[in-house]
Amino acid sequence: MPWTERQQALLQAMGLRVWAEPDREPAAEAGSVLPPASEPAPPAAPVPAAPPARARPVSSPPARAAAPAVASALAGLDWPALRSAVAGCQACSLCSSRTQTVFGVGHPQAHWMVVGEAPGENEDLQGEPFVGAAGQLLDRMLAALQLSRAADGPPERSVYIANTLKCRPPRNRNPSAEELAQCEPFLVRQIELLQPRIILAMGRFAVQTLLRSDEPIGRLRGRVHRYQGVPLVVTYHPAYLLRSLPEKAKAWDDLCLAAETVEGSAAV
Repeated sequence: MPWTERQQALLQAMGLRVWAEPDREPAAEAGSVLPPASEPAPPAAPVPAAPPARARPVSSPPARAAAPAVASALAGLDWPALRSAVAGCQACSLCSSRTQTVFGVGHPQAHWMVVGEAPGENEDLQGEPFVGAAGQLLDRMLAALQLSRAADGPPERSVYIANTLKCRPPRNRNPSAEELAQCEPFLVRQIELLQPRIILAMGRFAVQTLLRSDEPIGRLRGRVHRYQGVPLVVTYHPAYLLRSLPEKAKAWDDLCLAAETVEGSAAV
């Protein structure tokens, strides 16, 4: 039975090759002319050897263009199926260097969602986001607002934490545009399933992914943005706060703004 378009999109998103049907002849390339089957093609004249051409660099637009098709293939997946899809993903080269994928953690109906950047070494080993020193700082910040990443607490006091990337880039390098584009549909589906009351975008790559903005965080923080209708507050990544202690006060202001936004929406 041939694959449906939806199945093909999902298989391709996972990095699996989709085989063509055996009884279908390969199509001719655009602009080529095939000789009639009854007449053999004349022998080609020898062509002088040409110097090797330079390889073209791969750019991000093709990966971005594929994202809508991948998102469509993920649209019907629930939490377990989505987690399985992430665990089996081979859509980019990060699958060959990861220890395991880092899906996300927290209450599946949490009112708060924290979106970070990419897993680090500790996250790659444990399979959970924000588990190193930056994660400990994040937990203390959330606890100050009586919030927790625990999966069994009340939804209004719970936080679901996810990253823009589900695999660790080698040596904790910055993620590439292609890697962000390949992983974005997974994050989009997590947001759709969670339906949070507030999104806290932590760090440059989380902001770029969700807001499509290259502006510095310092210019974007301090006001409420929107992602697919969900209020979104921008703040610094906890790893940055560990290196820049004076910015902690600003990050606390951002959390208070997020809390006020959630309380205001609940009162309406």
